[in-house]
Amino acid sequence: MKVLGKLLLYTVIALMNAGLVWSIFILSGLGNYGLAVVIGAFVVLANLAIFSKKGYPYRYTLPAMFFLFVLTVYPIYYTVRTAFTNYGTGHLFTRDQAIQILLNDPNYLYEPDNANSYNFKIFIKQKDFKPTEDFLILLYNENEILLSEKPKDIVYDSKGNAKNASSELRILNDKTLSVSFNGNTYTAFLKKDISDLSSIEDKVENILGFEDNKGEKYVYFYSPTDSGTFKNSAYYNSVLRQKYIGVLELKNFDGKIYRLSSRYIYKKFSESYRIYELRVKPVFENNKKKYKTIIYNTRTNNELIEKDSAFWDYNDKGELNRLIGFSSFVGAYQFNRIKDDPKISGPFIKIFSWTFTYAALSVLFSFVIGMVLALVLNDKFMKGRIFYRTLLIIPWAVPGFISVLIWRNGFFNETYGILNRFVISSLGLEPIKWLNDPFWAKVAVLIVNTWLGFPYMMTITLGALQSIPDELYEASSIDGATRWTQFRKITLPLLMVSLTPLLVSSFAFNFNNFVNIYLLTGGGPAMPGSTTPAGSTDILISYTYKLAFEGSRGQDFGFASAISILIFAIVSAISYFNFKLSGAFEEVSR
Repeated sequence: MKVLGKLLLYTVIALMNAGLVWSIFILSGLGNYGLAVVIGAFVVLANLAIFSKKGYPYRYTLPAMFFLFVLTVYPIYYTVRTAFTNYGTGHLFTRDQAIQILLNDPNYLYEPDNANSYNFKIFIKQKDFKPTEDFLILLYNENEILLSEKPKDIVYDSKGNAKNASSELRILNDKTLSVSFNGNTYTAFLKKDISDLSSIEDKVENILGFEDNKGEKYVYFYSPTDSGTFKNSAYYNSVLRQKYIGVLELKNFDGKIYRLSSRYIYKKFSESYRIYELRVKPVFENNKKKYKTIIYNTRTNNELIEKDSAFWDYNDKGELNRLIGFSSFVGAYQFNRIKDDPKISGPFIKIFSWTFTYAALSVLFSFVIGMVLALVLNDKFMKGRIFYRTLLIIPWAVPGFISVLIWRNGFFNETYGILNRFVISSLGLEPIKWLNDPFWAKVAVLIVNTWLGFPYMMTITLGALQSIPDELYEASSIDGATRWTQFRKITLPLLMVSLTPLLVSSFAFNFNNFVNIYLLTGGGPAMPGSTTPAGSTDILISYTYKLAFEGSRGQDFGFASAISILIFAIVSAISYFNFKLSGAFEEVSR
């Protein structure tokens, strides 16, 4: 039984290792080397914990360790890596991806002014009266009829989507309406005898399908100009065009290439060519001849210029136009922006100082109010204490986002809000611009955060008050101490022993309290003179979010990641001092 148990255990371990190693190879193949390295590090540590006697206690933490590596270590690595790049709007692709887009994307095609064009029909093989993905394409105009098979040369991207496909065109024999592809002959079967048909249009209209020399039949399925086949358009668009025809290059015997034409709203195949292609260019470095692969414009024969992490080309007027950007390493550029650009550093310093002010005042106000209420409710002779405690804890029990929206729309609305309409107006004062004036917007944010935070402070203070021995108050009363003296000398110092770590944690929480800021003011009102989406009530985390997803100039993930690193450093320092303060107060309490 022991042998069987060990065999089962080692089988599970072997399967786990095999699965993780397989995922490492897959991730490396997709270019995600960071996650592959992180999983590789986990595999090494996991096996050390399993097979090493010293690592025995860590065996039971392996599931948690896996999620720690994947959900914590990797995001930290990815954020740090992104902070040293220009990743964002205009620079979302890697350099290799940008090159592939220039070479393969349909947007970088051109059609000559005198380009040939053809109407087309799709003939498809059926199985059990259902269409398959095996098809033929018939191209025709007033001069000739061409036929092509389903493409066999298909290139896929990393996500499995077809990005390029090619097939050959052959001229249909005018008398027999047949054509051969590598020994496979396709012959048309018609409604009427071919001798009764004179024009190409009549021949095409009378083709019911094709039969190959193996007896397989391809029946008429779809044409964008034949309303009788529109019932099959869903299958054509979702399967055939999506997988094959949309990226298909049909190569004719005369060297011309035909693709679905946007000029004819994709209802015809037209002669078209790629604007950009690769070329090998000889260069001399240190008097040595080397060969360099470049991208050039096939129409102008000019080499593309690569600068500012982007590819550039000259237009017809000789002006340099940006084609596509790519993500690249920029060193400490994102951090230098904070330091060197006054339109960034000014708002950043304001946001940085407001973040500390907001977190500190939120903790101070909510703690003072919570402590006062706790001291009142701690009176044993007070009647209805349980009712008051229940009533005062409601703001904490109600979901925070609901409370914030109620405050925003019910209290701080400038026209219909309770404060302006009933309170301020009754005092004969001008309505306050709660959410549009920088000062009052900050006041509103602090009011709401205090409202949401004081029940928590009241609860933890009530708990801490229970731990203070009554004998201390009795002894101090005998010595003649007043209630204020008892509070200063006994209550407050002993409360701080228990509450200081929680207050520091609350400060760290408010330092990153994104939800309240975003739902109440959205970080606004906007800060004038800033080139980034900075608001007067923004804290660092909301500013980072807006940089990443809501910037007027697009997304700036690199700059947002740089600020995230600063936030991480600040919160880490707060946590460090939290531990130091906790230890210091524990020493005092002894």
